[in-house]
Amino acid sequence: MARTTEMRLIELMVLKEDISRVIEYLGKKGCFEFQSNLGESSGNNAAPAKDIFDKLQLARSYLGITDLDTYSIESKLPSDADYDEAGNILDNVENLRRRELEASEAEKRVKDTYSEALAFSNLKVPYAELDHLSFLSLRIGKIDPAVVDDLIFNVGGRAVIVPLGEDKSRILAASSKKGRFALDSELKRYGFIPMEIAKDFKGIPDDVLVSLKKQTETADAQLSAVVEERKNYAETHAERIRRLLGCFSIGMQVQQVQDRLESTQLVYRISGWIPVPDSRQIMKELDDLTEGRIAIRIYQPSEVPAIRNGREQVPVKLQHGKFVGSFERMIFSYGSPLYGTIDPTPIVAFFFTLLFGIMFGDAGQGLVFLLIGILLTTNVIKWFPAWNKFGPIFIAIGCSSTIMGVLTGEFFGNSEILVPVSRFLSGVFGTPKDHILHLMPESGAVDKLFMFFIFTLGVGFIINSIGLIINIANQFSLKRPGKALFGKTGLSGALFFWYVVVLAVRIIVFKIQPVWIDWVVIGVALFGVFMAGPLERLVAGEHPVFENGFGISIIEGLVEILEVVSSYLSNSVSFLRVGAFALAHAVLGFIIFTMTDLVGGAGGLLVSVIGNVIVLVLEGMIVAIQVIRLQYYEFFSKFFTETGREFHPFRFTYKTDK
Repeated sequence: MARTTEMRLIELMVLKEDISRVIEYLGKKGCFEFQSNLGESSGNNAAPAKDIFDKLQLARSYLGITDLDTYSIESKLPSDADYDEAGNILDNVENLRRRELEASEAEKRVKDTYSEALAFSNLKVPYAELDHLSFLSLRIGKIDPAVVDDLIFNVGGRAVIVPLGEDKSRILAASSKKGRFALDSELKRYGFIPMEIAKDFKGIPDDVLVSLKKQTETADAQLSAVVEERKNYAETHAERIRRLLGCFSIGMQVQQVQDRLESTQLVYRISGWIPVPDSRQIMKELDDLTEGRIAIRIYQPSEVPAIRNGREQVPVKLQHGKFVGSFERMIFSYGSPLYGTIDPTPIVAFFFTLLFGIMFGDAGQGLVFLLIGILLTTNVIKWFPAWNKFGPIFIAIGCSSTIMGVLTGEFFGNSEILVPVSRFLSGVFGTPKDHILHLMPESGAVDKLFMFFIFTLGVGFIINSIGLIINIANQFSLKRPGKALFGKTGLSGALFFWYVVVLAVRIIVFKIQPVWIDWVVIGVALFGVFMAGPLERLVAGEHPVFENGFGISIIEGLVEILEVVSSYLSNSVSFLRVGAFALAHAVLGFIIFTMTDLVGGAGGLLVSVIGNVIVLVLEGMIVAIQVIRLQYYEFFSKFFTETGREFHPFRFTYKTDK
């Protein structure tokens, strides 16, 4: 069986003149993990590149240029020329921003003046004559145009509200002297701001209005020219700004890492983990990069003091192709295998595909999953980019569901379309049948259905057994013979599980009753479980053998016996759900097919489409969850008694929030 990828600790002594390029190389290569947390940053060295990067982001946002999703191939450490280019662009953008702000403020001032003048252009009578009317109380001022209509409605017949100008931003309010206090209260409630009007004011001359209108048009034109200049600048400099963002993002991260490394005035020290398959190439390329000015030392994990004394774990990396690799997150979401142990990912990939196909057998729906997988793998579906890495999983379950659908004769719930295919395939190996595997519960098919459930129990037995074998092999490879031989998931527990299953088959199938030797084997296996703790300490040479006393060991042993019997029974029975879900899927398909047939026509087609969509989404999710549950609780629990540490290589990330 494949094991986790071999790792080595590499120590680099790098001259100050080469350190930035070495960090850049490691970040782009993405296969180096620093041995431990880097030191605290002083915050000095990272300032220049970070400052430029932040300013470029502001400039990009101002110019309306779309941001990068990730680095381009040519992204590299910023050179002196890049710093000069970035400085020129930032100066130009700042100049554009300042000019646009000035033009915008000037336009606003002129527009406000023109609007106010326009509002009073129809006031041809001197204001003093209006203000001296003995029976009226007048108010002139500014107000939010949005509330003018509400104000007019609320004052009703108690006052007259006259909008001055077209935009209603200024009003004249008139009421009787008696109602002036009520008017003032209502105006205040609506945010009215009184204006000081000269006593001899009687309107705006027409020539002044014409002049103000021309000034407004000029201010608009000047602002539009600056805005157009900004758009043109963005178009001509977009690629240059994106390139500089990539460069300064890398430069910023390089400087941050460099600032946290151990160093003297001339030399920096870097230590970290690399996979063995990459080590030779990395050492050669680092030597070429620095023209031989680098000292490299490489260590086996057993030579690292922190590993020997248990203070640190060797990071775990799994090496797979695209298909098996798509199942890695399922492993790491539960826990990382210990370094040097068996990699369970290929087994998980195989049994996940098998179990899903058994529980979700429909050729038509399987082809839908297959199509989705192909579209995700080829990046045609871009609505959920994070899902693209799961494309191979959809292809796998699509194939397994399609094959199971051919065996059961189901195609989008229809059990008649594939009858010719079933007859042909079954005829090749014997008597032609309408369905190679019939799951619908009906008279004459109960025996076959019972055998199908026995088959699912057999699959469960194989999965449980593989989990036990993995644990036993892992414990021997970790030099823990006691744990490999004794305990619930050791050889003793496995022997009990296997022998009881064989004994049950002998009794049920071959009618062979148990004899004394059977009870001896079972007793010896259970004794290894019962006394697991003391026996492990005895094999390891630890003393005292009964760590917590003989009485406590007896109690712990009894608990272990109860647990091993109940857990293996539940682990086996759990796989009956595989058959139950396969049966439920067949019944759902039958219901959809029957309803489609009853409705008929376009309505029947609609029922079929809706029914199949519901089955694909809801039942597909339920079946996937059940398969993952079987993997986690029945398979992983056998050997994931302790977990390792996942390999997280240092690599550049463009997004600043990461």
